Formats: sequence, C-alpha cells, structure tokens
Amino acid sequence: MTSWRKSSRSGGGGSGGQDCVELAALEQGVGVRDSKNPESGHLSLSSEGFAEFVGRVKRDELSF
Repeated sequence: MTSWRKSSRSGGGGSGGQDCVELAALEQGVGVRDSKNPESGHLSLSSEGFAEFVGRVKRDELSF
C-alpha cells in the first residue's frame, strides 16, 4: 500500500492552506497527487525529475 504525505503547512482555514498536493515514495520515484481529489490518479516522476522540478520551483523558473 502506498503511503501518501501532505505538507505540514496544509490545513483548514486560510486561502493557501487548502490547495495542496500529496507525495508518496514509489518504486520508480515519486508520486504526486491532488489532496482534494486523490481518486483522480497521480503523476509519477523519477527521483531525478522530481528533484529538478522542486529546484525549478524554488528558483521561480516555471510559469503557469
């Protein structure tokens, strides 16, 4: 069974605390899913791909 973890900053109240993702260690890397809709599936990233994604977020290199 996969164990999903949500950020400790996630919680009720406040506008920013409810829009969260959950992460899980998978055999082949890292799983990412929407905490409000976990049954919709998840994105699978390699460990290297996940590290690159987090680095780009921290460097503000992504535009949505």
